[in-house]
Amino acid sequence: MKIAFACDHGGWPLRDTIIDAVRRGRHEVLDLGPESAESSDYPDYAFAVARAVTGGEADLGVLACGTGIGMAIAANKVRGAYAANAADCFSARMAREHNGANILTLGGRTVGPEVARLLVDAFLGAAPSPQVRHQRRRKRIASAERECGS
Repeated sequence: MKIAFACDHGGWPLRDTIIDAVRRGRHEVLDLGPESAESSDYPDYAFAVARAVTGGEADLGVLACGTGIGMAIAANKVRGAYAANAADCFSARMAREHNGANILTLGGRTVGPEVARLLVDAFLGAAPSPQVRHQRRRKRIASAERECGS
């Protein structure tokens, strides 16, 4: 799979760890920046990854900022992007399996490198559940997204 990745200055401490985890999983990285730890605006990076995922340039995405929350909020403004912030492996896996998340967001100030590695592995190792109840719920969310014009 091709995984789009970006961060801001708050997520910079996890940058190398996340890229390494993606590559260790035998996935390709689409690195969308930044090129330094200088202060940057997280929405720009969230939108870039969300558009890469929803546009088919990447299969999934991983974003990192200080908490992962801002990246999730911004990425979720792009129609078809389903970003979930996770700080534990169960949540990372369930975001993918039950909720059909296509972007994982992490906090560079809230999780350490080893936990980040485990979260990326859990997310990328999961797939949306084929169970009817989960499919039905994901379809309801997509329908509401279309109705609301998001």
